[in-house]
Amino acid sequence: MSQMMDTENTEEDRVSLKSNGKTPTNGGTKESLGMLKTLRKSIRQAAEKSPLTSGGKGLKVTTGNESGSLTPQSPSRSSPVTSPLGNIGGLFNKKDEEDSDTTPQKGKGLARSNTDPNMSRLDSILTRGETIRRSLNFGTKKDKPCQQQPLVSVAEGPAEEKTEEKAKEEEYTLPEIPHTPLSVMQINNLIESVELQDAHLNLLALRQEFQQERERSGDDSPVELAKKEKDLNLLYGELRNKIKTIVRDSNSLPSGNKELLEPVARIIQEEEKRAEQPGGLQDSWREAWREAVGEGVKVKIGSIELEQKEKNLSWLAVHLGLLGKTILEDLESVKKDLRWSYPPSFKVFSTYVRSYHSGVGQHLKKLEPQVTEVKDLYALLNWIINGYKSEKIMGGLSLQPEMEEESSDLQLEEDFLKKLKDKYCCKLKEDIRCTLDRVIEQENKTIWRDGETPEKDEGFLHSQFPMDIWTNLKGRIVWSAEIDAQLKQKVISSCLQELKDFPKRFEAGFRLHCSALQPLWTEYQITYINSFTALQQHMEGYRDTCPAEVEDLKKETNGLIFRLMQGLEVQFKADVELYLRRMITRKWLTDDEDFKKLFRRTEQLSQHCALMRPPHNQDFASKLHYHVVREYIGQLMKKNFSCKNQKHERAASKIRKQWEELRDLFDDMNSAHEWLYDVGDELSIVIEQENKRDIKNHLETLVKHYPDFCKKHLVAVLYFRGLIRGREHQLILQKFTELKKTQGRADEDKSHVLFRDMQIPANTDCFSHLPFSCLSSLLPDN
Repeated sequence: MSQMMDTENTEEDRVSLKSNGKTPTNGGTKESLGMLKTLRKSIRQAAEKSPLTSGGKGLKVTTGNESGSLTPQSPSRSSPVTSPLGNIGGLFNKKDEEDSDTTPQKGKGLARSNTDPNMSRLDSILTRGETIRRSLNFGTKKDKPCQQQPLVSVAEGPAEEKTEEKAKEEEYTLPEIPHTPLSVMQINNLIESVELQDAHLNLLALRQEFQQERERSGDDSPVELAKKEKDLNLLYGELRNKIKTIVRDSNSLPSGNKELLEPVARIIQEEEKRAEQPGGLQDSWREAWREAVGEGVKVKIGSIELEQKEKNLSWLAVHLGLLGKTILEDLESVKKDLRWSYPPSFKVFSTYVRSYHSGVGQHLKKLEPQVTEVKDLYALLNWIINGYKSEKIMGGLSLQPEMEEESSDLQLEEDFLKKLKDKYCCKLKEDIRCTLDRVIEQENKTIWRDGETPEKDEGFLHSQFPMDIWTNLKGRIVWSAEIDAQLKQKVISSCLQELKDFPKRFEAGFRLHCSALQPLWTEYQITYINSFTALQQHMEGYRDTCPAEVEDLKKETNGLIFRLMQGLEVQFKADVELYLRRMITRKWLTDDEDFKKLFRRTEQLSQHCALMRPPHNQDFASKLHYHVVREYIGQLMKKNFSCKNQKHERAASKIRKQWEELRDLFDDMNSAHEWLYDVGDELSIVIEQENKRDIKNHLETLVKHYPDFCKKHLVAVLYFRGLIRGREHQLILQKFTELKKTQGRADEDKSHVLFRDMQIPANTDCFSHLPFSCLSSLLPDN
């Protein structure tokens, strides 16, 4: 498939590569041509006599054509082996080519089976050829550097210049392949000396020899043919490695190295044309070029400074900044300079972009294990998802319009981004847990340990930690939202999951460090009722995103608030239990001390409720209001005291007065149980009636307002009134029964239950419930 694509790219270039054709002269006169032919003939005869030639054959030298075709280049004079073909052929080189600035290094040659290692004769030939060139005023390449032009313009110029550059590429014609190639060692030295064009032409000549010998030999494969095939493979391998090195370093080394890219591109194209012919490398040259580009990108990425995180807390942010800068600068160089060294089919800019997508992805994978902190994980995620595509890197204006046709997505391994997000959320949860632990430690350090009075905000007790927690979490959520919506949701879920356990952990620390005997215990409880209420309200904003997590947090928060309020209730009930137990007694009728203590404690509770934020202040006041009313009236139902001898009026007056004081107090506390306000007055009306007959006339309102008020409760009230038995007692009970039947249970409100749970002692009077007709027969008159 890659070979097919490469063939299509080659056709796209429309480069004329004419090989093995006869070439006309270079426009000189017939006299000059004759003299040149004489010189070439003398050189060829000397070469044929040289023991360095193979099989006594001379080197055939061809001239260039009028269009500027290239003849095989010779190695430089500093090379261990110099081809005479190059010295003569240099007369017809294109004027727009110049030698590589690379100084050839002495390499290890590949021995050819029939090559003579003695090179002294060849040096003599080279010396003579060079003398002749100077005598004809052609000179060497080093003698006239000013007349040579670079292969490719590396600076971005006007559109006309680029068009001319492409036209020059299209006019290129492959120089004539020598009839007799140089030796294996000489070709290898040409490769090492970066005389790529000469080396490739001789490789093609050697490949032609191999093909011809292979055709002549048929199915028989002599040893010499196998050796030649091996030599071809080794030389082609060396040539490809040299080309890959040049391509790899082309975006890193000075601009002189880029001048070698034009012959590199021509060699790749020529080899693609001969891909199906024997003697060459089987795999794709274009693919090898792409691999070399990718290797160069990896080298460039690997050269970017990476500080140790122990020495610099911002090590990753600095590295990612340098990485983005390097990518942008390199692609700018490719766009403005490097890509013009290749034919259009190479799609150089696109290849470098894709190489960076892949190279950066692999680099980040290697970097990921070192990224362990939340801030660094966030920086890495933000760079991958947003930074890499931003105008600072792939979206840069300097890379337009070329980047419009390119993808700007990194090539990451499957699930790499997901694993990175999961790792970020996991580390984030650990970080949040540490933050919440510090909240408990700070509360103990600043409040509990020294018994400090909690602060007030708008008249309510409060602590700073809910706002600190909310601000911390909100910041993380906002940052994650800047990366993408998916990460935002994962972060919200992670934060709420970790926050869910915080109420119980806080409660454990609170009870561990605070004793219930502390005078500020009530203030502390109210403070944290307010604080966790505020925290829950802050988190409600994320219900649409993570409803399950918000609901779980609400349950835990409400659980703590309930336990704190329950603690306050238990404490209050314990404080007033003794005072309430002494209500509606003989002592109570003559002494107000117990009620005053009850009132003061309730008044203190009212002040505490004023420090509690809604809606818990009203709930708390309503619960305690109900408790005080039930216990106060409950003493009336216990039949501990009976107001005989006209004491009932005084008792009714006292109940009404005390009830009014309690009612005003709970009204100030904003109790929701307004239905309890009238019970004291209505019972007082029943108790204060001087005429017993009038009692039955005041039962209707009591039955209507308190449907759970039953016959046993009325008997207890009548007992306190001093009406234990008798005709009037029975008439009152009969009237009450009629009212209950008339009213039925339709008006009963289950939320208004007061008397049902009151404890009433068993009746020890065997005559109290007998019908009046039976009792009348026992009277003395009968």
